[in-house]
Amino acid sequence: MSFKSIVLAASMAFAANTAVFAADKDIVETAVGAGQFKTLAAALDAAGLVETLKGAGPFTVFAPTDAAFAALPAGTVEKLLKPENKSKLAEILTYHVVSGKVMAGDLRDDMKAATVEGADITIDLDNGPMVNDAKVVTADVAASNGVIHVIDKVMMPPNG
Repeated sequence: MSFKSIVLAASMAFAANTAVFAADKDIVETAVGAGQFKTLAAALDAAGLVETLKGAGPFTVFAPTDAAFAALPAGTVEKLLKPENKSKLAEILTYHVVSGKVMAGDLRDDMKAATVEGADITIDLDNGPMVNDAKVVTADVAASNGVIHVIDKVMMPPNG
């Protein structure tokens, strides 16, 4: 076996083990481990949704990055994290969750999906993959209880 073959085999084994490892973690653990969802993790905790998203699922989460939360108007995140705003925060966060495991290949242009919050989101594939007006920057991040699609904006429910 050549050196090149050994390196290729080792790389493939590492990639396979990494994918399996990620799928062994639930949605919350996967998001926290990614390092770009600190604000989302804090918001899930403040809204009392951590245990729900650690549950059996399956769930599809359109997860805004820390940069997406930082792009909200000044003071918005701090205000939403206050205990008196727990129900409003939960409403916003559950608008980012769809029941079931919806992979990128399952999406169709202009399809609508009911969120856990109750309102529909709209998928747009004509302009990149988008959910409402949020761009999907990374799709199909596997978790043991569903899938995460990373988005670049915090989506607000239509009644919010």
